[in-house]
Amino acid sequence: MFSNLVDRLKVRFARGGEYDSVSLRRHFARKHDIAIGLYTFGAFDRWRMPPGTRIGRYCSIARNARLVEADHPVGNLTTHPFLYMPAFGVTQAQKEAVPGQVIEDDVWLSHNVTVLPGCKRIGRGAIVGAGAVVIADVPRYAVAVGVPAKVVRYRFPTEVQAAIEATRWWELDKQQLATGLRAAPAFATAPSAEGARAFFRAVHGRELEMPPTA
Repeated sequence: MFSNLVDRLKVRFARGGEYDSVSLRRHFARKHDIAIGLYTFGAFDRWRMPPGTRIGRYCSIARNARLVEADHPVGNLTTHPFLYMPAFGVTQAQKEAVPGQVIEDDVWLSHNVTVLPGCKRIGRGAIVGAGAVVIADVPRYAVAVGVPAKVVRYRFPTEVQAAIEATRWWELDKQQLATGLRAAPAFATAPSAEGARAFFRAVHGRELEMPPTA
């Protein structure tokens, strides 16, 4: 209980808030083994984000979205934790550790999204609609909705996705991002390959190298 209070106070009073605070991110990485990228918000809650979770930059996570890292063992005698958690003193057997789930950059998890253990990764730029139950990986730039969640469309055509990926805009800080968008404002609201080139040129002073087409 005290640890939870400390977390809440750190989130509330962190210099720069949850968007900018480096010290807040260090605390969650050290104390809870939860890595949260810069500018991401809504993820500073160890009860909704399990240990081992890795979250990228610029993510938007609803306050009631949550990740579930492991299922109860349905093939065991009982699904009760007495029989798979040695801390209760009933058994010495312990569930095998599972790798943490990965949320890549610029992911939007809407209200009441639940990400179950079958999902190991949600790709960059993906959107998961309100109330969705995610049971499998979500590709980059996909829009997934429903129970169970299914991909209904992609946010951008393949060539625009490739141009966005080539800019690696999510690695920029907010000042660099502002510089690029002053030169290419349409890249923010209607991304295109041309906009990606203009944006990249303004930020880096050189031409964007696009990946070869198949």
